[in-house]
Amino acid sequence: MATALITGGTSGIGLGFARRYAADGHDLVLVARDQARLDRTATDLHDRYRVGVDTISADLATPDGCAIVEKHLASTAVDVLVNNAGHSLPQPYPYNPLADEERMLDLLVRAPLRLTHAAIPGMTARGEGAILNIASVAGLVPAGTYGAAKDWLIHFSESLRLDLAPRGVRVLAVCPGFTHTDAPKASTVPAWIWLSVDRVVDQAMKDLRRGKPRSVTGWHFKLYAAAAQHAPRRLAARMARSRTPKE
Repeated sequence: MATALITGGTSGIGLGFARRYAADGHDLVLVARDQARLDRTATDLHDRYRVGVDTISADLATPDGCAIVEKHLASTAVDVLVNNAGHSLPQPYPYNPLADEERMLDLLVRAPLRLTHAAIPGMTARGEGAILNIASVAGLVPAGTYGAAKDWLIHFSESLRLDLAPRGVRVLAVCPGFTHTDAPKASTVPAWIWLSVDRVVDQAMKDLRRGKPRSVTGWHFKLYAAAAQHAPRRLAARMARSRTPKE
């Protein structure tokens, strides 16, 4: 039976992917910091979908936490890696503490870099696998350190996709906009703009099957992404400062 390892798999988009892969018959490995929440989520998914669910308690913003998950990826056959763990910060740079900025970059950049590096040898040896990196449409515009980290993840994914396609491994950058998760919500954003987690996951799974490099959900965010890609950089910067979608 195939296995999917999902970071940040106890809530939000990560939990959405966990439910989808469990419904499709995949065993799961869920990674998060809170062991009690991991245990509750694992029990719920096992009882609902009758699949195996293992858990790893690890803080992926630290080298030691990454090493725990890397060891599992190197020693166990994992068919799908979903790099989802992450968060944003309440203030734009440079108004957050520098330590918070560094921790966010460690989680959004270094952790996917290290976990992907650990997963690739097994996937390429088997000639199949999938890596989904949860980025954001914020990565398509100049949007501070959060947007810069997501931009890195998008370009990392697209480069990796070209390198690994001949070896049977698919790579997708998932770029959600405003999505209903457990994270604090922007109260000024109209209700019609928000996406559901299931809608983001549905679109990502379709785009993965189609071999697309990026997955953007919703006509409004597709327009946003197209405008960000083709607009002059000065205009794109204004778009980012007026309203930057985050997952």
